[in-house]
Parts: sequence; C-alpha cells; structure tokens
Amino acid sequence: MYFDEFLSKLNQVQFRELGGLDAQFKLAPKLRLRYNQQKIEASNPKKAAVLSLFYPNKENKATFLLTLRASYNGKHSSQISFPGGKIEQRDKDLKEAALREAFEEVGILKNEVHIVRETTDVYIPPSNFLATPFIAYTNKRPVFTKNYEVESLIEVLVEDLLNEANITSTTMTTSYMEKIEVPCFKLNNYIVWGATAMMLSEIKELLK
Repeated sequence: MYFDEFLSKLNQVQFRELGGLDAQFKLAPKLRLRYNQQKIEASNPKKAAVLSLFYPNKENKATFLLTLRASYNGKHSSQISFPGGKIEQRDKDLKEAALREAFEEVGILKNEVHIVRETTDVYIPPSNFLATPFIAYTNKRPVFTKNYEVESLIEVLVEDLLNEANITSTTMTTSYMEKIEVPCFKLNNYIVWGATAMMLSEIKELLK
C-alpha cells in the first residue's frame, strides 16, 4: 500500500467507531482476559502512553515502527512494543508523554508528528500499566536515533499488518508465565504478542 492511499484511509479512521475490547481481545493472551474493568480499577494501574507512528519508507510504502526492547532485569525485557512509556510530572497529558517517549527512545521529532487519534487503553497485568495508544503519522521517514532502551528498530509494512496470513499463535515463556499459548502477529519474522498485538488488532480493524 502506497503512502498516499494510506493517508486517505487515515482520514476515515478519525471518524470511525473504535473496535475497543472486542477488537483487542482477538489477539489477547488468556491471562489478560481475566481482568474486567472493575478489577483493573481496583489495581490502580500506572498510566502510560505509546505512539503508533506511520510514515512512508524509501519506496513510498506505508510503514509503521515497532521496537525490540533491550534486555534488562524486568518483566518486558526483549519484548516488542511501540515507542512509549509511563507519564511523568513534566507531561501535561498522555499525548505529550507519548511524544516525549518517542523522541527519547528513537529520536522522533515532535514537530514532525501529526496525531490522528487515540485508541482504546490496554491494561498490562504483569507491570500494572494502563497504556493509551496514539495513532500518528509523519510525511517522511524520520531519522531514527535509538537510545539504550531499544535493541533494534522494526519497520513493518501496513500491508503486512492487514494480511490475515500473518496472524498465528505461539507458545511463550516469560518472567511471569511458562509455556503458555498466545495469539500473535508474525511481522518481519518477529513474534508480536501481548499488549502490542492487542493495540495492533484494533488499529488493523480501523484500517480495514
């Protein structure tokens, strides 16, 4: 899909009804399904925000950015995510948090980013975060500069996200679960699951 065609889809995305949990739960691990709204609120989750950034690649194909997190002693070590993180006191709102984190992690310049809309919050049980995704775009491919939190950049074609053949399942073992089968996307030979897959599932439905 060329970027001009994608932009015309984004214009429609602004006004479409969100798929919400129904869309997200198509790619949700069973662990996440145990948490209803009442249980989430009782957990008093920390607020976070992520940036789902779309842009044209060198061939002018619509592309979006994921990151492979660096290895560290924590629950989300070496996992795939959007640029983002927790809100800080200096952020006036979640949108500002998403833009700040995207700049700090991968060098995306705030003044080049056009925010389209926010999508449905995703609760992340292992770290007790409630993450708000923001769909955004730039008119040219950013000059990425990754920091210590990011092992590598993953640039995915939108047409690959929309391809049903890229939805599958896999067995995962992490710091908080062992040998659990989870639904996932297979994108650029990476397994994308958990909160990021849930966010992508809703975005995918908006774009279809």
